Amino acid sequence: MKRLWSNRDQRPLQSSLTLDFLLFICILFFLVIVYYLFINLDVTHMFEKNKIADPDLKVEASAYRDNPEHGIETKRLLRSGGWIEILGQDKKVIEVVGEKKDDATQYTDNQLLSNLENGEDQAYFYSLATRNNENESEWLLLKIPREVIDISINSDPLVEYFNHSLSYYVFLGVGMVLLLIIVYSYWVARRIRKPLRIITLGLKQMIEGNYDTRISLYAEKEFSQIGETFNYMADVIEKTTKEKRQAEESKKRMMVDLSHDLKTPITSIQGFAQALVEGRGEDEERQKRYLTYIYNKSSQVTKLIQNMVELLKIDSPDFLLRMERHELGEFIREIVADSYGEIEQKNFILQLNVPEQEVFANFDAELLSSVVHNLISNALTYNPLGTHLRVEVIPSESEVTIEIADTGVGIPEELWSTLFDPFVRGDKARSTTGGTGLGLSIAMKNTEKMGGTLHLSRGKKEPTVFTIRIPK
Repeated sequence: MKRLWSNRDQRPLQSSLTLDFLLFICILFFLVIVYYLFINLDVTHMFEKNKIADPDLKVEASAYRDNPEHGIETKRLLRSGGWIEILGQDKKVIEVVGEKKDDATQYTDNQLLSNLENGEDQAYFYSLATRNNENESEWLLLKIPREVIDISINSDPLVEYFNHSLSYYVFLGVGMVLLLIIVYSYWVARRIRKPLRIITLGLKQMIEGNYDTRISLYAEKEFSQIGETFNYMADVIEKTTKEKRQAEESKKRMMVDLSHDLKTPITSIQGFAQALVEGRGEDEERQKRYLTYIYNKSSQVTKLIQNMVELLKIDSPDFLLRMERHELGEFIREIVADSYGEIEQKNFILQLNVPEQEVFANFDAELLSSVVHNLISNALTYNPLGTHLRVEVIPSESEVTIEIADTGVGIPEELWSTLFDPFVRGDKARSTTGGTGLGLSIAMKNTEKMGGTLHLSRGKKEPTVFTIRIPK
């Protein structure tokens, strides 16, 4: 029975309530038995207290009229300690059947009338009946010791022996049933109220902003499911809130970084332009150098703004993704061919590994082209002359892997966790000669938009290995 009631979280609420009701019925049945035994014991005690010598004993004198000396009723009477007196017309005792236990030998009418009232103070119970003899009328006077009988005015044979009034037993039974109903209703309400209170407290904590709140319910299956749903909801809200907070912090940091990256080249442009306006560039060579510097810095600002627009465009809900199935090998060859002039200029040693057979994948051509261009551009920007650059396409059953690796200076591992955040560069110091710091962030977002992944790792001979995985 203990095991049946123990695993509440494994049972539906209907089963628990059914078991509780069965328990209620069992307890009610037990109380009915106890109530019956109590009344039976109470009646038995009262019956024994007032019992007669023989339950079948006749206490009316008329029952002995036919054969007062030898009848079976007379034998019962004598065993109970009673006797019969036969009185003449003058109320004088002329014969005794049994053992007479008092000294009365004659009665007056008043005495008989008084004794026949059978008051509680009388020693004997009296009953009188006439007996017609052949010669004259006679009387049968029955006497029974008062302690062996009880006189009641109630005609109900059961109620006659109740130790208390009938209303006492009715109120007692109704009170026991009401008490059991109250206990049962409290038990059922507590089973439902306790998990509801835990859920309410959890919701109150969530309303107050404590999104790390979790609840643990030891209750029926329905409440356990509500608890699991609540915890899942709390996980989602906490995660969303955390991401929102991180996005806001990232946005603030991005604005600060953007302001910094724009301020430096614009300040330089203003300085050189002011020098030209003030006529400090006397010779043509100096003017040309100033104008070249202004051009380069303005190009850097333009590139930074373009990257910012591209980054914001990716995050926009209106961004249109054009996913199509393309042949990837020739696609990569064209991208590398576009960058080949810069690769030769940097004296990089290129290793291009593309399978001879056709490799198809599902991707957005514009986004994937931007990702590969960004990674190749980063390798060319941050590595010295003569670096080995490897671009390889590795097909598998469910996806295609593109690896872009180099043997250059590598990226410090302490930057790996934030490398794909905006405005993070591979060098620790944010120099003004580097890129915009948005390329890897754009590459990551573009890859994720296509349902792929971008991962940074390290090889034995290649300290920087970028791995792009896109589904087929």
